[in-house]
Amino acid sequence: MAPVAVFVGAPGAGKTTVGSAVAEQLGVAFADSDAIIEERAGKPIPEIFFDDGEDAFRALERATIADALSGFNGILALGGGAILNDATRALLADQTVVYLSVELSDAVKRVGLGAGRPLLAVNPRATLKYLLDQRRPLYAEVATHTVVTDGREPEEIAAEVAALLKG
Repeated sequence: MAPVAVFVGAPGAGKTTVGSAVAEQLGVAFADSDAIIEERAGKPIPEIFFDDGEDAFRALERATIADALSGFNGILALGGGAILNDATRALLADQTVVYLSVELSDAVKRVGLGAGRPLLAVNPRATLKYLLDQRRPLYAEVATHTVVTDGREPEEIAAEVAALLKG
C-alpha cells in the first residue's frame, strides 16, 4: 500500500489546502504529516521545536513519513522541510510526488508572519527566501509532477493536479 500521491513544497505552497481538495476530487483520504506528528507527540509542532529541539522533531518526522509511505493509500502532504532528509528523499523515489511550486511573494502572502511556524519566527521574509532557495532543488529532485501555484486559486490548482494523477 502506498499513497496515491505525496505533496511537497515550501511553506505557503498549498500542500494541505490543495492536497485535501485533490483527495476529495479523487475520493481518497487525505493526511498531513505535520498533523500526524502533532497527534503522535501530543503537542503542536512549535512546542516540539521549543521543548525538544529541531533534531527531535526531524527524527519524529522521518519515522512518521516512513510509516505513512508504507501504510497510507490516499493523498499525503509533507511538511516543507521533510525533503531535507536523504532517507526521506530516497523513499520518495518510488512514489508519485507532486511539487507545488511557489515564489517568495506568493508564499509570504499565504503564510503571513509565520505564526505557528517555528522556522519563520524571526524575520519571516528573509527566512522564507532562504528556505525556498535551499529546498527548491530538492523538491524538483523528488518531483514526478511540478505545478506552479503562483497567482492561482486552490480549486484551479487542485483540478490540474487531479487531472495529472488520473492521467
